[in-house]
Amino acid sequence: MVLINRIYTRTGDAGTTRLASGAEVSKADLRVAAYGDVDEANACLGLARLHTAGAALDPLLARLQNELFDLGADLATPPGPAEDRALR
Repeated sequence: MVLINRIYTRTGDAGTTRLASGAEVSKADLRVAAYGDVDEANACLGLARLHTAGAALDPLLARLQNELFDLGADLATPPGPAEDRALR
């Protein structure tokens, strides 16, 4: 068994994180909060699936988990310049 009692990068974070593109944003950014909420909902569905294994509801929950995973990835990836202009 591997025992890990310390995990750190020695760089600190100054309250920031990186999106999938590498862009640095505040951890208080609405985008970060949104994909955190989506991830939490996905985890709840995973817990529900523990109790629906083999039941008719399980495939629907699995599909929802996949959709939420994709949504989280989309939220963690900011639009490119062309997409950003189209949104304005």
